[in-house]
Amino acid sequence: MGLLNLLIKDPLAFLLLSVLLLYSVIIHELAHGWVAYRMGDPTAKGAGRLTLNPVKHLDPIGTLMLFMLGFGWAKPVPVDFSYVKDSRTGLIMIASAGIIANMILAFLALLIYQIFSPPQTSLFAKIIYYLAQINIMLAAFNLIPIPPLDGSKILMGFTSERFQDTLSRFEPYGFFIIIALLYIGALDPVIAFFHWMILAIIGFLLP
Repeated sequence: MGLLNLLIKDPLAFLLLSVLLLYSVIIHELAHGWVAYRMGDPTAKGAGRLTLNPVKHLDPIGTLMLFMLGFGWAKPVPVDFSYVKDSRTGLIMIASAGIIANMILAFLALLIYQIFSPPQTSLFAKIIYYLAQINIMLAAFNLIPIPPLDGSKILMGFTSERFQDTLSRFEPYGFFIIIALLYIGALDPVIAFFHWMILAIIGFLLP
């Protein structure tokens, strides 16, 4: 059941979940900026992006996609790798930070669900379920190795500079490519695989 269906069936659950989901994408971007800052790059901090203020982070189209499709994005955090001593390691760690943040949120949601075992029809159960699922989908979506998604940055960190240059040339057209591939369903198997992989990791970590 999509989030828009939840709005029709349970407006209160939709309202509460909306806040949590918006902060899921905010925390994703905040994680990028925080790791970059810890690695010596003050750019995100100088741009006011190390904050939970949604105005600083949200992208209108990415937010709409979040509620329509279950995965979306916020405005990318600015990063200047000239401040990072090891740019290759920095690229991997900074790009991975948002994905790991979403996985942690999903893990915590499922852990809370497991501890309290609420009735599946309760408001609490619905919110926890959707919070976990959306964060897993956000992590899976961002693992797609197409610029400007995080997966492409992680891939660049393990490849040659020539390949990095080739991949980065697609970045101005990346979102158009992603939306087109989503529309024809070409990315469905990729997202499904990453979804399974993330769920397997979380399942292994749950007590």
